[in-house]
Amino acid sequence: MTSTEINPTAAGSGRNATAAFAAKERASGPVDHARVSAIATDAITALHEVIRKHQVTYAEYDALKAWLISVGETGEWPLFLDVWVEHVVEEVANADRKGAVGTIEGPYYIPGAPEFAAEATLPMREDEKGTPLLFQGTVTDLDGAPIDGALVELWHADDAGYYSQFAPGIPEWNLRGQIRVGADGHFAFHTIQPAPYQIPTDGSCGKLIEAAGWHPWRPAHLHLKVSAPGKQLVTTQLYFDGGEWVDNDVAQAVKPELILRPTPAASGTGNEVTYDFALDPS
Repeated sequence: MTSTEINPTAAGSGRNATAAFAAKERASGPVDHARVSAIATDAITALHEVIRKHQVTYAEYDALKAWLISVGETGEWPLFLDVWVEHVVEEVANADRKGAVGTIEGPYYIPGAPEFAAEATLPMREDEKGTPLLFQGTVTDLDGAPIDGALVELWHADDAGYYSQFAPGIPEWNLRGQIRVGADGHFAFHTIQPAPYQIPTDGSCGKLIEAAGWHPWRPAHLHLKVSAPGKQLVTTQLYFDGGEWVDNDVAQAVKPELILRPTPAASGTGNEVTYDFALDPS
């Protein structure tokens, strides 16, 4: 494995998140001008109402313009949108989902992680710190039948709260991997429990947090994408019962159905937890 040279500052992390988003495959089609007009008009009108409600001054307006420019210069738009906006988009998009519960993807997903079959130990450093965790489960359809060939992608921060490919000195695919399940739909990842972390606070988003008197913390969590042919992809995060910031996540992405309750592992080392995914038809 190679080590990343990207630094974990807001600008360094922001540039990489922006680059990752730019490379993301997105569906394209004809522009619905009426829908664009309706959404843009409502958004602008809502901002007008905020200005009137709070009697925004020219000094505050100029500060907003300077801040918006700064967000772009530091590449923090993915961070800003994923922390304060995405959870509502996800809520609307998945309102009719009957199976596994989704939540935000966040800015740190990288496709193409190493793929394994059935059971895997995530790539990690020889001296990887943290409590060992066996995370396992089964992928099924809504009737409970296992889905042969489903793909479970897992990525998360390390015990210091840093993500590979977004912080220096961490091997490229550290704590990132995916399992292609077999006929029984079962998967098992051996990894470590991640730590809570602050979103980068030395840039524009940090200035907003400081000015508003907010906190910048996200609770410890596992990121997952689970997919299969003919099924809806679910993107989610799983949190740890009793963990710091679970009840006060800056990204407002925690849901009761996404709380893990690990128990001591049968091996006698670390913890283990089982969490199953039922996928909706596409």
